[in-house]
Amino acid sequence: MTDHHKPLVSVVMPVYNTEKYLAEAIESILAQTFSDFELIIVDDASHDSSAAISRAFAEADCRIRVIELAENGGHGAARNVGLAAASGEYFACQDSDDISLPERFQKQVKLLQARPEVGAVGVYTRLVSEDMQPIYERKPPVRHAEIMLDHFLGFLSAPFTHATLMMRRHLVMEVNGFDESVRISPDCALLTKLLGRAKFANIAEFLYLYRQHSSQITAERHTERERETMLVRQVRLERIWGEAPLETVERLARVRPWSRLSWRERRAAKRDIKRLIEAMIAAEWIEPGDRPHLIEAMNRRLERVSPRLWQKFSHWRRHHFGENGALA
Repeated sequence: MTDHHKPLVSVVMPVYNTEKYLAEAIESILAQTFSDFELIIVDDASHDSSAAISRAFAEADCRIRVIELAENGGHGAARNVGLAAASGEYFACQDSDDISLPERFQKQVKLLQARPEVGAVGVYTRLVSEDMQPIYERKPPVRHAEIMLDHFLGFLSAPFTHATLMMRRHLVMEVNGFDESVRISPDCALLTKLLGRAKFANIAEFLYLYRQHSSQITAERHTERERETMLVRQVRLERIWGEAPLETVERLARVRPWSRLSWRERRAAKRDIKRLIEAMIAAEWIEPGDRPHLIEAMNRRLERVSPRLWQKFSHWRRHHFGENGALA
């Protein structure tokens, strides 16, 4: 890459004390089948050998730049530093303890080039242990409308594995990047600002390995994460409703696997979700033609959190009458 060449993709990798996994993460970027990228490593004042590892890779490959911060500013601040230094049309996330499989960038770039209405695209993810043993597969929604719905339901990570995102850089810049006051969930806060500004997509292929290990979120940070999570949920709901009743926010958060809602809570959640769907249509965040698909998606999600007796009845009714017979 010459001094005058602007790469198509700018990959930003915040790093904080991940010396054990960092080389693998960097090597997974260098092994991409798509090569027109720059990798900007932002060392967030690590006190292990992460910075030295990063510098060694930069010396060997001119596509890599290392920015070393004097003070730890958090994940969002580090990403903003990388974003300010980036020059690519597309902005790609990558965590310093994860692995991007070789065709990830190629397939994300292909989708963004083919679909100019899409502003951010993720991929399916395999969660693995510290020693890369499989734990779980994440298959977030592929269609824009269902991704939009899942921004408001269940886990904040439901619509995407955030570390897999590739976004149009101008969109991220237009909303002033990551919120640095959100220390643990800056990616969720960024997506909240992007709601309604572009369409979203996921590629239905496993192209990312998300490593889970004990040092990711400490017990001391759990309370902070819960506080930030609630704040992001309230901001999201207020954006589309103009209000964010705490009871509703908490109820929608529980529409996720392994939760259980009472009969009364399920009926209230159904009213809330229908109101969400109509509000997104009115705001032109989704198309009116998406309504039937989202009603089906709502029914599936509510069935999973319904009392066991209702689940058995719904299974019997669907078996006899088809999908439209469930939770009509």
